[in-house]
Amino acid sequence: MTMVRSKTISIGGLIAGTAGLLLLSACGSESAPVAQSSSATPSSSAADTSAAPSVSSSSPAPAQQPAQGSGPAPKDDGLCKAGDVKLSVANGDAAAGTVYRKLVITNSSGHACTIQGFPGISYVTGADGHQVGEPAYRDGTKGEAVKLNNGESASADVGFVNVRNYDEAVCKPTETRGLRVYLPQETASNFVPLQGLGCAGKIPGNQLTVKTVHKGA
Repeated sequence: MTMVRSKTISIGGLIAGTAGLLLLSACGSESAPVAQSSSATPSSSAADTSAAPSVSSSSPAPAQQPAQGSGPAPKDDGLCKAGDVKLSVANGDAAAGTVYRKLVITNSSGHACTIQGFPGISYVTGADGHQVGEPAYRDGTKGEAVKLNNGESASADVGFVNVRNYDEAVCKPTETRGLRVYLPQETASNFVPLQGLGCAGKIPGNQLTVKTVHKGA
């Protein structure tokens, strides 16, 4: 009777020990998901961070971006430009087949500007304003610089030859609409309406002459 109880106790102890080992094994198996969960958290956060808008350190700073309208400003040399003036032709005197008139140049820019030398002048005609014959011949020497305040005028004497004195076959008389005028040292031109008659052909002389600009109209 005593031996049976001892075996029962031994079997019971064995069962209890086995149950303990199973319980420890179960606890050990539960620790793995916990570790995986904690290690997955940083990768999930990194994904969210990369998706969010951010400023890269390699992006140029605002100061490095080109400013609107940057670049060197046009040089202001103080000379009168085509857009600074209004032009007109005043009546003059006639002498030996040539009529002399004044090309009046009035500063309308709102600021002072300077003009010096010979204007470039030629006859033009047609809707496209094409040139008729040779441009004006420069007569005399270059004068002094003339400073024009706003509203002041300068002028240049222009000679208009009577082209009817030339052989028509050589002159090829052509009705003109006006004058194309380039101020000294200027690349843009002005137009002055003035009906007349020019030589489209090459003549032995100058259909137009111009003198240097001087102060006053």
